[in-house]
Amino acid sequence: MFMKPRFYELDLLRGIAIILMIFYHALYDLFYFADFELNLWSGVFWFIGRTSAFIFIFLVGVCMTISYSHAKKKNSKNGLFRKYLIRGSKIFLLGFLITAITYLFLPGGTIYFGILHFIGVSVVLGYLFLEFKRINLVFGAVVVAIGYYLKNLIFGFSSLLFLGFTPENFYTIDYFPLFPWFGVVLLGIFFGNTFYSGGERRFLITDYSSKLKALLFVGKNSLLIYLLHQPILIGLIYFLIV
Repeated sequence: MFMKPRFYELDLLRGIAIILMIFYHALYDLFYFADFELNLWSGVFWFIGRTSAFIFIFLVGVCMTISYSHAKKKNSKNGLFRKYLIRGSKIFLLGFLITAITYLFLPGGTIYFGILHFIGVSVVLGYLFLEFKRINLVFGAVVVAIGYYLKNLIFGFSSLLFLGFTPENFYTIDYFPLFPWFGVVLLGIFFGNTFYSGGERRFLITDYSSKLKALLFVGKNSLLIYLLHQPILIGLIYFLIV
């Protein structure tokens, strides 16, 4: 049977991103629920939050190239789009669940297009770019540039919120529009096609996996931890502080 190898460095990066995310979200919860005076929109805390998000989203692109390479070895290309459509739809539905929960319990900051919505859509869109090589570097840079341009503009409609057209007086606690963040996915696809072409690592790296089991465990279970960490953090804050 064909077994897909795991590359420990990718699980390690994902584990680091999870730890950074939990730290940042703990600070945000202290600000939001316990009235701690914290500046989370600039400086080191903002950098920690954005670094975590960048790693997650970048790895979406990298891992898509690896899984695509393995799928092509195992089967023909027939049915591969369906595979990514189903995977992306499942992640998007988890994002919709987050929307419903935040609408009920955090109406002032409802998540309409957060990181799970974004990743779900990106898994489907990313499929269209998996065969491209270096051009994804250009595509990615253009998408990021457009996103940063849109970031400074305000629009009188909300129908294109998912693209990065921010409506007036819009507030949410989690927002990852396709512009600029899909550009990071494309950069990840470029990186994956370059350094993991054919689903194999194309560079040498020392294996420290036996010494980093805890972080690797976190990285391998990142989605479950993402779904569970906020209820746990908020519960602890209400139990210990509020």
